[in-house]
Amino acid sequence: MFLQKTRVLWFVSSLYAILCYQLTARAQQPDIVTIDRPMSLFNGKDLSQFTTWLKESQQDDPKGIFQVTNGAIHISGEGTGYLATRNRYRDYHLSLEYKWGNRTDGSKYVRNSGVLLHAIGQEGSASGSWMTSIEVQLAQGCEGDIIVIQGLDENGEKIPATVSSETITATDGKTRWKPGGEKKIYSGKQFWWSKHEPGFQELKDTRGKDDLASPLGQWTTVDCICKKDRISIRINGRTVNEVFDVFPSYGKILIQNEGNEVFFRNIVLRPIQEP
Repeated sequence: MFLQKTRVLWFVSSLYAILCYQLTARAQQPDIVTIDRPMSLFNGKDLSQFTTWLKESQQDDPKGIFQVTNGAIHISGEGTGYLATRNRYRDYHLSLEYKWGNRTDGSKYVRNSGVLLHAIGQEGSASGSWMTSIEVQLAQGCEGDIIVIQGLDENGEKIPATVSSETITATDGKTRWKPGGEKKIYSGKQFWWSKHEPGFQELKDTRGKDDLASPLGQWTTVDCICKKDRISIRINGRTVNEVFDVFPSYGKILIQNEGNEVFFRNIVLRPIQEP
């Protein structure tokens, strides 16, 4: 009973914080772009459509960590940070392709990167590296997991980012997305994709038995359908995760640098196609 009351209080306080933030932020936010026709976020030639953030050097990139190689964004994997779109977006279908390069962070663990949706607030205010956002995980074996990143607004106040999902609890005690499952509200842990293998060790270049990502060195397609306060994720055409009651539900799109060499291409926003 105590645990149930605690969860209710946590939910009510989170909802109140979101409502307060929305009321104060609405008048302060510049225009947010809604997509009404296909729009490429990367011209294949340069990075003029993005800004840069690195934990080590902020807006500067003295080592050339972010470059364009053979028509693709090439992230060398040194340090941590991201490329950010110049505009904020809402209600869109984002599609992109990525593949791993050779360089890793030197550890025994999986290659790691991600796409951060609905990014708002101070740059680097989450762990010095990220913005408040909803991360679509691209780490090996974890493609399609959802992670909530909570950073700070321009006044230094914590932004109450959150999501909910319909889930089941697997044998490892972790939640997996399952339509019609029990509603779970974000409480500090990521929502794993539907067939994230229980017991997966997350060692470099290993795969879960049901992984949908392409083999190492080949391109994997990621689709993120963001409609109002819902996000649906597809890996190579298969829906692997969905969340709702998403806050924030708009923002910049970030391409993550997290210690591993990775390439991105064909980054396109499209209007959402109604079923």
